[in-house]
Amino acid sequence: MDSEELSPATRVVSLGRVARHPGEQVGAPLTFTSTYHADGPVNYARAGNPTWTAFEEALGSLEGGESLVFASGMAAVAAALSLVPHGGRVVVPTAAYNGTLVTLADRAEAGELEVTAVDITDTAAVVSALDGAAMLWIESPTNPLLDVAEVEALAHAARDRDVLVVVDNTFATPLLQQPLALGADVVVHSATKYLSGHSDLLLGATVTATTDEGRALHERLRRHRQLQGAIAGPMETWLALRGLRTLSVRLERASANAAVLASRLAGHAGVERVRYPGFGAMVSIDVAGDADAAERVAAATQLWVHSTSLGGVESQLERRRRQPGEPEVVPENLLRLSVGIEDVEDLWRDLDAALGAI
Repeated sequence: MDSEELSPATRVVSLGRVARHPGEQVGAPLTFTSTYHADGPVNYARAGNPTWTAFEEALGSLEGGESLVFASGMAAVAAALSLVPHGGRVVVPTAAYNGTLVTLADRAEAGELEVTAVDITDTAAVVSALDGAAMLWIESPTNPLLDVAEVEALAHAARDRDVLVVVDNTFATPLLQQPLALGADVVVHSATKYLSGHSDLLLGATVTATTDEGRALHERLRRHRQLQGAIAGPMETWLALRGLRTLSVRLERASANAAVLASRLAGHAGVERVRYPGFGAMVSIDVAGDADAAERVAAATQLWVHSTSLGGVESQLERRRRQPGEPEVVPENLLRLSVGIEDVEDLWRDLDAALGAI
């Protein structure tokens, strides 16, 4: 059966496995090696690993392209930004992942590139900023404001201007959004988050189209990975592939929980504003009060984990402005909620009690 005929929920389970032969194992092997015999397809472990190949096959199929696995989400971000020529200008959301913004700021300060920050929801303003740019960096939904961009319209406008389009698809995952099909050139993932889903590893990935142009970008990213040493450990990759098998059921449960909580939080006296795009498992709230009030809520939960990550099976929350470099457009009293797969009533009782204590 052609894998492209299968639903994404089936592909996350079935792809990236060994060939079906009598007596062969079902799952992809975990390969530990630094050295290969000469004259084969891979001559050194920095160039390839069978465990990487299995994960890349599965993720590439889900995103509709060719994937590369990296040591972390930031390693994947750095690889994508390496595509910007020296002095090039990057158009980026005003509020986006902290690591991306800090990296761009550092490179701009060093004179390596220029940065234009835009409201990614204002399509006309973004398009106006594209003239003369080298790259458009999109998050949709954004981190942590959960703004949604018109990815297809922006990608097409960028392509008309020969601007490279990168989409960080960490929050949506390929089960909710496939940016390559909308016109993006490169997709970036922090596979640490939803793809692996268990808060036990660091991993990143890029995906590019199977067109000639996409394969040229794939080769540039692969070369960056190899020469910069941004390679993933086989154990982390194997664990991520195992986690990927349950992405569909995890995301379905977490998204259902998020919808319930967003609705209830909208009527809570302890909440000034709910930020929820209507899909996915991320919800952000502006707590009634100041930064101290938001910190008290985060500290008071018993079930929700107060942490700086997201996308795990456990529910997590954090006041994002506590992080150095977080943009001022993010309110001081904003809490980012990564909704997990626990019973929604337990999650609600814990959060309701914490909010009621401020």
